[in-house]
Amino acid sequence: MHSPLKLKDTLYPMATPAGAYYAVSSPEQDPARILLGHILRVGHSVPLSAELLGEWTGGAVDAALETLYRLQRLEFVHGTEAPRPPASSNLESQLPGLLARLSDCGRALLADDNGLYYATAGFHHESAEAIAALAGDIVSLGRRHALLLKNHLNLGSGAWAVANPVGASELAFYPLYIGQQSFVLIIGGAPQLQDQHFVTLIELLARRYA
Repeated sequence: MHSPLKLKDTLYPMATPAGAYYAVSSPEQDPARILLGHILRVGHSVPLSAELLGEWTGGAVDAALETLYRLQRLEFVHGTEAPRPPASSNLESQLPGLLARLSDCGRALLADDNGLYYATAGFHHESAEAIAALAGDIVSLGRRHALLLKNHLNLGSGAWAVANPVGASELAFYPLYIGQQSFVLIIGGAPQLQDQHFVTLIELLARRYA
C-alpha cells in the first residue's frame, strides 16, 4: 500500500519553464493547469500548505497532493525555502527586456490573437505590426484544424514555426492562453524558453490577466 502523500516542509512553490509553458499552452483547464495557474500568480510569496492546496484546486486535499506530486515528477514545479521577490508589477516596462532574452538574437514580440502587438524587442514597428497580423492568422488556422492536429496526429503543441532547410526555427509562433485572454509569443531566431525569463513573463501575464 502506498504511503499517504504529505508536504515535505513549508516551501514556496515555483513553476519551472516547462511547467509555465504547460500552464498556458492550451485553453483546456485540467487540475494540473489550475494548480499551476495559482502557483504562477502567487506561489513566489505564499508558503504552501495542505489547506491552501485544497483551496486552490477546489477539491479534496488528497487529490490536490496527487496533482502536485505528478507536477513535481514531471519537473513542472519545485519548491524553495525562501520567498522570491516579485518582479515589478509594471508589465509594460518589463516586456521588452524579457522578450529580448527569449531569442538567441534578441528578436521577439508579444501579440494578441487579433493580430495586434503589445510589445516588441528587435523588430521595427512596421515589421512588428505585420508579424502580429500574421500571428493572428496562424492562431485562426490552428483553431480551425485543432481536431486534426490533436486528435488525429496526436501533436501535443499548438506552436507553429517558419523553419530553414535544416529544420531550425527562424520565426516561431507560440499561442499562450491566460485567463480569458489569448496571446501569441513570436520569436525570431532560436527560441530560448528554458530559463527564468520565460517563467517571469508568464507570471507577469498571469497576474495581470488570469
